[in-house]
Amino acid sequence: MIDPKISTAIKAALQAFSTYSSFDAIQLNSTFNDVFASDEDFMSKVDLLDEVFDDNPELEELREVFFDLLMINFFSADVKKLEDDYLETPEWEDIEEQTLDRGTELLNLLLYLNECEDEDIEPELEDYLKEFLLVDEDEFQDEYRIYEPVIAHQVLMESPVEEISKVAAKLPEDSELKEIFYPMMCFFQNSNTNEATKKNIAENAVNKQFDMAVFSILESFN
Repeated sequence: MIDPKISTAIKAALQAFSTYSSFDAIQLNSTFNDVFASDEDFMSKVDLLDEVFDDNPELEELREVFFDLLMINFFSADVKKLEDDYLETPEWEDIEEQTLDRGTELLNLLLYLNECEDEDIEPELEDYLKEFLLVDEDEFQDEYRIYEPVIAHQVLMESPVEEISKVAAKLPEDSELKEIFYPMMCFFQNSNTNEATKKNIAENAVNKQFDMAVFSILESFN
């Protein structure tokens, strides 16, 4: 099964990637939809997803972002076909163990956006940090460490996107947020964009094709 929202996000990401790169990614839209909609178990779907990226190295930088989408699709669509307590089973624990090094922090952000939709609230950076990730709580110091660059730069919500771009470019290579910092901060600053704003975000992007693909996913979830 594929969640319609995920199908929209895939198309938005491929469209944006195609717009800002020389690769026609949108041609793979139905291929990705077939992978996400297949009746295979989760790890088999991961293998199918990796095959698409192996066959299309031009899209490599989107591999882990699409893994995040696959995970969200599993939570929202696939899990409905399984036992109610599946996410508490040893089988799922094993899957989590096998995929520890997969995906990005985009997964948490998409889970948050789903929660915003369920609760009918507008996404806000401070709410994401404090109410969803609980960065102020002692037992969530891992989240605090990962999100330190965001916590330290919340003032960027009031700054031009040029400033977000400058900070993003200077983040250390080993920061777990380095890749998604720019599109995430731009999204929280402009969760309801018009064409002019989007053009400005694209013009100041650190890595246009990737940043705009991620931004388009966030936009489609909102």
